[in-house]
Amino acid sequence: MNLAPGVDSVGIYPFLLVLLACGLDRLLGDPQGWPHPVVVMGWWISRLRSLAEVWAGDRPWALRLAGFGITGLLVGGSGLAGWGLEQLAGHWPALGLPLLLLGLASALAGRSLEQAVLAVLKVVPEPGDLEPGCLEPARQRLAWFVGRDTADLDRPGILRAAAESASENAVDGLFGPLFWMLVGAALLLAGQGHGGPGPLALAWAYKASSTLDSMLGYRRGRLLWLGTAGARLDDLLTWLPCRLVALGLPLAAGQPLKTWRLFQAALADGAADPSPNAGVSQAAYAHAVAVQLGGANRYGGHWRQKPLLAQGQPPPDRAAIAKILALSRRLEALWLAVALGGAWAWLQ
Repeated sequence: MNLAPGVDSVGIYPFLLVLLACGLDRLLGDPQGWPHPVVVMGWWISRLRSLAEVWAGDRPWALRLAGFGITGLLVGGSGLAGWGLEQLAGHWPALGLPLLLLGLASALAGRSLEQAVLAVLKVVPEPGDLEPGCLEPARQRLAWFVGRDTADLDRPGILRAAAESASENAVDGLFGPLFWMLVGAALLLAGQGHGGPGPLALAWAYKASSTLDSMLGYRRGRLLWLGTAGARLDDLLTWLPCRLVALGLPLAAGQPLKTWRLFQAALADGAADPSPNAGVSQAAYAHAVAVQLGGANRYGGHWRQKPLLAQGQPPPDRAAIAKILALSRRLEALWLAVALGGAWAWLQ
C-alpha cells in the first residue's frame, strides 16, 4: 500500500488520514441511513451463529469449536476487507482514498456516543421538576445504548448509567479502534507502505472482535461456549488501549502530577470487575472526574452488584457527565498529537 503515489515512502500520510478520519467522525458521526460496517458484521454474526447452533447443538466442545471458527472468519474477513480498501487507495487514489477515509471514520464512535449521552441529559428533568412519568423519555433513550434494565431507574440511576456508559464505551467505541488505527499507520511507516496491514485493516478487525463480544459474549445458554473465543479476543485487543486511556486521562484532565496515583487507583478499583477492561475504564474516568460509579444494576430482571469506583466521591451529575465527554475529546486530541509527533520524529 502506498498512500503517496510517486514517492518512495508513505511518510506521515497514514497518520494524517487517521487525523482526518477523527475529524470526520466528530463532524458527521454515524448518519442515519448510511451503510455501516458494524451492521454488516452483525448480519454475518447472526447467520454464522444460526449455522453453528444447527451443527453443534448443545455439545459444549462443538460450540467452542464453532465459536473459534466464527471469530476467525469474521475478524479475518473484516481485516481483509479493510486491507482491500487500503490496496484500492494505493492503486486508484481518486476512488480509494475517499472510501478509505469513510471506512476509518466508520470505525470510530466518538460523536455518536456523545450524541447518545447528550440526548439522555437533554430530557432528564431537574430534581425539583420531577413529576409522574417525567423520567420515561430519558429511560427510553438510555435503553438505546446500555445493557442494564432502565424501566425503573430513578434520576440518580439514569445519570449514573449515562456516566458509566460514556466512560466504558469511550474505550470500546473510540480509543480501542483508534489505538489499532495508529498501530496500523505505524506499521506502514516502519515498512515503507509495502505489503502488510494498515490502519483500516486493524481497525475493522478490532471492530469485528468488539461486535462479536457485544452479540455473543454472554454467559448464558449456548453462548457460554459459543461466545468464548470472541469475548476473550476482544479482552486481549482492548487490554492495552484501556490502560493507555487510564494513564492518559489525568494528563487530559490537567492533573499531570497525579498521573501515576490515579492510574494505580483505576487499576485497583477495576480489578474487582469481572471484565478485565470495563472496570478499569470506568474507574479511570471516575477518578479523573472525582465521582463515584458502580453499584447495583439490574440485567434481564436479575440484580448484579458491581464494585464501587472512586468510593466516597459524590454521584455523577450533569456537569460531571459533560466533563467525561470533554475528557474523551481532549484525550483523543492528545493521542493524535503524540502519534503525529512520533511519526515526524521517526522521519527525521
